[in-house]
Amino acid sequence: MAVYSDLSIDQGADFSAEIVVEDSTGTVANLTGFTGAGQIRKTYSSSTATNFGVVVSSAANGVLTISLANSVTAAMKAGRYVYDVEITQTSNGEKTRVVEGQVTIHPGVTQI
Repeated sequence: MAVYSDLSIDQGADFSAEIVVEDSTGTVANLTGFTGAGQIRKTYSSSTATNFGVVVSSAANGVLTISLANSVTAAMKAGRYVYDVEITQTSNGEKTRVVEGQVTIHPGVTQI
C-alpha cells in the first residue's frame, strides 16, 4: 500500500523532493532494476496530466527524486490536484505505487 503524503509547490518555481521507498516492515527497498514514473492530475479521472521527472537517485538506499521544472509549474493553474508515483521492476514489469496524495500549487506574483 502506498504512503500518503501531500505536496506543496510554488507556481513558477523549480520543484524537487526525495522519496525513500520502504517495504511493509519499514526496511528500505533496494531499487536496483527499477524505474519510476509519476503524474499530477486535477482529479483522478482527468484526461490530462503533468508528468514528474522521476529518477532512481540512490538505488541501494531506496531513494527516488521527483522533480518539475519552473516552466512546468508556471503553466499549472493554482489550486489542488492529486498525484502518485509508481516504480516498475524492469525484469518483469511489475508496478507498485509508492506514494500518493494531494498537491497544492500556490500562486506566484513575480512573472519575469
